[in-house]
Amino acid sequence: MTGFLKRLFGNGAGSGDRRVQDLVALCEALLAESGEYASLAIARDTLAAYHALDERAREAFFDVLVSRYSPAPDAVVRAAAVYQHNPSPDKLAELQAIVEPARQELFRRLNMAPGGTAALVEMRKTLLKGLRAHPAWKAIDFDLMHLLRSWFNRGFLRLERIDWRTPALVLEKLIEYEAVHAIRGWWDLRRRLEGDRRCFAFFHPQLPDEPIIFIEVALTHGMSAQVQPLLDKDAPVDSPLTADCAMFYSITNCQEGLRGISFGNLLVKQVAEELKREFPHVRRFATLSPIPGLRRWLAEVPLNAEHRALLSRLEDAAWHLGEVPEALQKLLSRLCAHYLLLAKHGPEPLDPVARFHLGNGAALERLNWMGDSSEQGMLRSAGLMVNYVYWLAELEKNHERYFREHFIAASPVIEKLAREAPVVPAVAKGAA
Repeated sequence: MTGFLKRLFGNGAGSGDRRVQDLVALCEALLAESGEYASLAIARDTLAAYHALDERAREAFFDVLVSRYSPAPDAVVRAAAVYQHNPSPDKLAELQAIVEPARQELFRRLNMAPGGTAALVEMRKTLLKGLRAHPAWKAIDFDLMHLLRSWFNRGFLRLERIDWRTPALVLEKLIEYEAVHAIRGWWDLRRRLEGDRRCFAFFHPQLPDEPIIFIEVALTHGMSAQVQPLLDKDAPVDSPLTADCAMFYSITNCQEGLRGISFGNLLVKQVAEELKREFPHVRRFATLSPIPGLRRWLAEVPLNAEHRALLSRLEDAAWHLGEVPEALQKLLSRLCAHYLLLAKHGPEPLDPVARFHLGNGAALERLNWMGDSSEQGMLRSAGLMVNYVYWLAELEKNHERYFREHFIAASPVIEKLAREAPVVPAVAKGAA
């Protein structure tokens, strides 16, 4: 152990390096300990030592996690050869034991400490920030994701309705985390929790005051086409008993350290079921969704000179305040439909929000002109928003077709608009 640390840090280690050496020594002690109570105490001390590191020292510690706690390639090759020659359950177990990095067992033992789960989620958040600059850390990320997916599966999550009686600590987190339509203060949050609104969140037993993901719903008459009325703090409170539509207008993932673990599809479907039980008269479950990549795509899509000149009006920040030419409105609507239906990231839609809802089994129903007239809405999608509809009887069929055939369920109106989009076909290389 001492020789390894000397090779890693040299003889002239600074205080930061000594803290990393002390932390690695605690990790070694934790892995070697077999007693439950002693392991718990060492795990607590190990997390405390990790939290005391500065940024540079944490980078050094992550490097140690890669170099010291990865499987030995030669041992893996030998075990694989033995299993190939004798594919028995015992040899498979031996191969699995050799292939599994010691990091995973270290993380399992750290998870025993009070606050261990939250600490590991925060550790992954820190790791993700430096992943691009340190590609070797992907090995650590793989192990953390493997464990977090197990610890945060649906069986451990608890769905809760958020209302004005929810503890203030949780309500403050909602204000802090909201990422789609910023909550401007307590008065704004209170309107979003009135009788014609619902807010639901997933919680985990090890993070009792930390929402994992939450969704905001408006109970409305008809499918909403504009988000500003839903966010208006002075809007009259309607009776939810007369609503016929539940509008999902904001979904926010709260924990950056859980990025890549899917919760949203479970949340949307379970909330729809909860609302259906509470309000049997609600017939439609739909979203009012942003189109975050549209403006960026519009800047790159091939168009002829006439249409490109028309789109250049968007460069004026006040282009939408006066009378908008009908030609521009038609052009934007057609291009938006093309973007949602035909612009691809591999076999899937280029737009991330579209990928999310269509993958859940929703259908692309309607485009909404000036659906979001806020500054953010104009910058990301020229004010356009889209309704995805969750037809409960069609969800499984749409979900299966999407992943099997990359089929997008869309209304005839959207399909027609997409066909009319004046996108200039790409010229094949070498063509005359």
